[in-house]
This record gives sequence, C-alpha cells and structure tokens, in this order.
Amino acid sequence: MRHLRLVPDNTKIPFMRMRRWTFPIAAFLSIMSVVLFFAIGPNYGIDFLGGTVIEIQTKDPKPDLGKLRGSLNGLGIGDVQVQTIGEDNSILIRVGQQPGGESAQQDAISKVRGLIGDTAEFRRIEIVGPRVSGELAFNGGLAMLVTFAAIAIYVWFRFEWQFAVGSIISAANVVVMTFGFYVVTQHEFNLTSLAAILTTVGYSLNDTVVVYDRIRETLRKYKKISLGDLIDRAINDMLGRTVITTMTTLIALFSLYIFGGEVIRAFTLAMIFGVIAAIFSSICVAAPVLIYFGLRSDAMNDKKKDEGAAPQKA
Repeated sequence: MRHLRLVPDNTKIPFMRMRRWTFPIAAFLSIMSVVLFFAIGPNYGIDFLGGTVIEIQTKDPKPDLGKLRGSLNGLGIGDVQVQTIGEDNSILIRVGQQPGGESAQQDAISKVRGLIGDTAEFRRIEIVGPRVSGELAFNGGLAMLVTFAAIAIYVWFRFEWQFAVGSIISAANVVVMTFGFYVVTQHEFNLTSLAAILTTVGYSLNDTVVVYDRIRETLRKYKKISLGDLIDRAINDMLGRTVITTMTTLIALFSLYIFGGEVIRAFTLAMIFGVIAAIFSSICVAAPVLIYFGLRSDAMNDKKKDEGAAPQKA
C-alpha cells in the first residue's frame, strides 16, 4: 500500500524568485495593519476597557449557558461574557463598560439582577476600572516584548545573527497582521486574544527554526550554489513536513471553531489566521531576509579567514 503524499517528491518551487512579490505583499499588509490599528482601532473588550464582574451560583446544577448568554445579550447592555468557573453552576458574568458613567453601570447591574432573579445566588459584584485595565494592557505588552527578546537570544545563539534578525522580523510580521485581522473583523480584543497572538508567535518561531535548520544544513552541504537556489532547495525539502503540520493544526482549529462554542470562537478564528500567517512569514519573510542581509557572503568571508590563517613557526 502506497503512502499518501500531499506534496510530490523533489518539488522545485522558486520561492526566492517570488520574493520580489511576496516580500512587498507582506510589508504592505503589515503597514496597512498598523494604519488601521491607529485609524480605526480594535474592538477592545472588558479586560482593556473595564466593566463589571458578576459571580453567581445557579440553583440548577447544569445551567444552559447558551440560553443565559442570549438572554443577557438581549438586555441591550453591550458586551457580555458568560463562562463557568470551577463547578458547572458557578458562573462568571462580565458586563462591558457602559456609556454614561457610574449610574449607567449600576443600571446594567440592575438589569442583570432582574433577569436572573431568584434562580441564582449572587456571590460577588466587582467593577473593574480603567486603571486595572491599563495594568493588564501594560503587562500584556511587556509579555510580548519579553517573548521577542527571548526569541532573538535563542536564535542568535543557535544560528548566526542574520537568522535572529529574520526570526524577529517574521514573528513581528505575524503579530502585526493578526492585530490587523482583529481590526478588520472587529472581533473583541481581550487577554484571550493576546494569548492567541502569543501562541501564533510560538508556532511561527517553530516553523521558522525548522526551515532555518534545513537552510543551515544545506548551506554546509552545497558550497557553490547561490544562496537563493540553496534556500529554495531547503524549503522544498521541508515542504511536505510544513503542509502536513499545518493541515493537522488547522483540522484541530476548525474543529474547535465549529464545535467549541461561542466562548472560544473568536480565539480559534484568530489562531486559524495566525497559523496561516505564520507559514507565509516563515517562507516569504524569514527566508528572503537571509539574502538581504548577505548570509552567504559572511559565511564565505569566515571560510577564507580560516583557510588563510597560516600556522606560526616556532
């Protein structure tokens, strides 16, 4: 029985020849994402704008969260999140910041109380102000910067400096395009969204390191091939692995998107976009950067220095 091959053997796709189109496309998408971010802005959720957190315990041991979520959304109080915490009947309700100040926020709480009534016990009600939300935004941005710094240090020690720069540019491209995705679709942007972006950064780094490792291996094996042809050979060698890994990941993500429910739908959709962007960046951004930064010329110069160093006579 023959094995199913999604990618034929010995493919010769000229990825580096296409870089004259793909690299500008990646740059354009990143620039447009930044422009849209400042011109329109994402749809910030409660985690960043503030709001009210209500914890209840229902008398029904297994309440219908979908029905409760639909009823709360029908109150006309804007963004409402519903999730279980611990036991099935312990529910956390988050109500977004209401326009109109504290009185409007108290009216929203009264509407929630009136809807739930005696069907549940109210355990706590807390108002999350913009100061707390600002701290969450700062910590989220700090986590992003620490992630990029760790990536740069890891890749620099494992490869050469060109690889480190390429991995950072590729990961930054994924982050910026995913931010642009949130702005265009206007899905709620919260801490879960930030977790989705950090996850896609990890996926992008994994794929980039695998491609870079094959490029370095091919670089040592073929000394006279041009750098563009060498990178094409390395990427084509890894194409089957990349397609299989990506399809496996996307199958899992689409399953979560379809069957996972409303709570994680936006998170999963961002992950799907991020995985596709990560594959695009690892091939069309991270690889061409090595050419633009002259990886082959540095390697050849180091080789000539080693060969030209004559042993000293005693």
